[in-house]
Order: sequence, then structure tokens, then C-alpha cells
Amino acid sequence: MKPPDLSVQIGNLRLKNPVLVASGTFGYGSEYGRFVDLSLLGGIVTKTLTPEPWPGNPPPRAAETASGMLNSIGLQNVGVEAFIREKMPYLRTLDTALVVNVGGGPLEEFVYVTERLADCEGIDALEINMSCPNVSGGLDFSTDPRRAGDLIGTLRRVTSLPIIAKLTPNITDITEIAASVEEAGADAISAINTIRGMAIDIHTRRPKLGAIMGGLSGPAIKPVAIASIYRVVNRVHIPVIGIGGIVSAEDALEFMIAGATAVQVGTANFVEPRAGATVVDGLTTWCTASGVSTIRDIVGSIALPSQEDVPCHHS
Repeated sequence: MKPPDLSVQIGNLRLKNPVLVASGTFGYGSEYGRFVDLSLLGGIVTKTLTPEPWPGNPPPRAAETASGMLNSIGLQNVGVEAFIREKMPYLRTLDTALVVNVGGGPLEEFVYVTERLADCEGIDALEINMSCPNVSGGLDFSTDPRRAGDLIGTLRRVTSLPIIAKLTPNITDITEIAASVEEAGADAISAINTIRGMAIDIHTRRPKLGAIMGGLSGPAIKPVAIASIYRVVNRVHIPVIGIGGIVSAEDALEFMIAGATAVQVGTANFVEPRAGATVVDGLTTWCTASGVSTIRDIVGSIALPSQEDVPCHHS
């Protein structure tokens, strides 16, 4: 029997399968290369890069929560110059798509990193981290439609690489930001970034994170993420990549049925380095068992109830 076709298209980037590993959960790829065959993945999204090396937030930086985790890494990274010099030689050898996550403070920092990466051989797309919840000023571009559009529009003018705008759920209406970045030239949207959260040690009465608050991720946020994906997909006409609590093929399928073209596996990588490859294998098994010849047929296939089936609630 012919295996199902798992390939998907993100702008002009074709992925062998719809499963990527999320930024900040997979290092620069080499850290996981000895545990999993990286060629099994649809793509790798690297740690966020800033113009200069960045030490990140004070420890503790992670705290376990019910069905998830809080983190306040604070975009610790080697800086764009060291990345190009030290990390890219290895990343170019991998048989999978490479998406580099771009961060910064003011707009000029995003521009600098994007310009340095624009002509770097081996990079397939850029994911713009306009929505980090645990860095001072990190939400500025993702909570205001005008600023979001200005950022993506500016970066669109300095690179021909596909641009993926990563959006935050920490806003009243994520679809307004999604529409703004689409109009500004984004090729795709990834959502959601982590949800702002906090935990306290009742014995010391101190916050469990050194930065007090951080980003909540893992299975606890999956319903929020799926709802965000569904709303964004129904607002824009560009591909959407789903993120938030994916640990199994069944989780990935929920996102894709809601409309996501691809997904990113994040927190699960900390528990099981092979999580992404396991999701890919599970998608193949499910498609074969369900008679699905191409995974693209699943995208947006949600069966909504008719108006007659929706109960009327009275106060």
C-alpha cells in the first residue's frame, strides 16, 4: 500500500511533513541530533536570535505546573553572528527545513538580525518572535495591529525568505493582529506563543520563577491554542501553524482539522526528545488506517454542527 502523502506547503516552502519542533524547545538542533533522526521532522525552528548574545532572565527559569510548565528563559541566545559562524555549518547538513526565529527589542534589532540572515545559505524561512511574554517589551509588536503590521512590513522589505509571524494569545482579539500581519506581507502565522502565568511556593511565599512571571506551555493550553487557530484561520488567507500542548498525533490532528496547515511540537521535547518524530509516525499510521491519502485533505475539515443542532440557552 502506498504510504500517505504528509507534505504541506507554507508559502513557497514545502515541508516533507507538517511537524516542526518549536523555538526555544530544541536548542539549535545539534543538542537533539544524538537522540533523534532529525530528517524525520518536517522542520526545525531554532532558538530566538538577537543582534548580540543575551544572557536571559535570572534563575529559576522553569517551574512545573499541572499539565504544563512555566518558563522565563528570557531569550537567552548566542547572538546572530555566533549563530551564523558556529551553528549554521551543522544545520546546513540536515535533511529537514530550517526556520530561524528572529527576536529583538526595538524594530531596528529585528531588522538587523533579518538582514544578517537574509542571504545566509541553508535557511528556509524566518519566524518572527513578536510575542515573547517573559521579556520586557516583548509583547509590544504583537498586541497592537499597527505596530505588528509595521514590523512585518519593514522586515518584508529586507528579505525574500518566507516570513512567519508568531502571535500571542495575551490579547483580546488575536484575529486583529493576524489580519494586520497578513496585510503587511507575512507568508504564514504561527500561534500560539505561551500564555502569561505565575506560580508561588507556599513555603517560602516567593514566586517560583526568578522573573516572577513567565510563559505557560504544554497540554494545559491546548484548548486555548486550538480555539485561537480556528479563529485565525477563519480571518486570514495565509497558512497557519498551530502550537500549544501537542504531544501526540491525535493532538496534531485536532489542530489540523481546526485549520492549521502544520504544527509545532514544543514542551513535549523536554519530556521526550523524540516527541516530534513520534507525532510524524502517528500521523502516518492514522492516515493509513483512516484511508486518507494526503494529510492536506484533513486541513480545515472540521464538521460544524448545524443551527438546528445548537441548543438555545435562555437566562
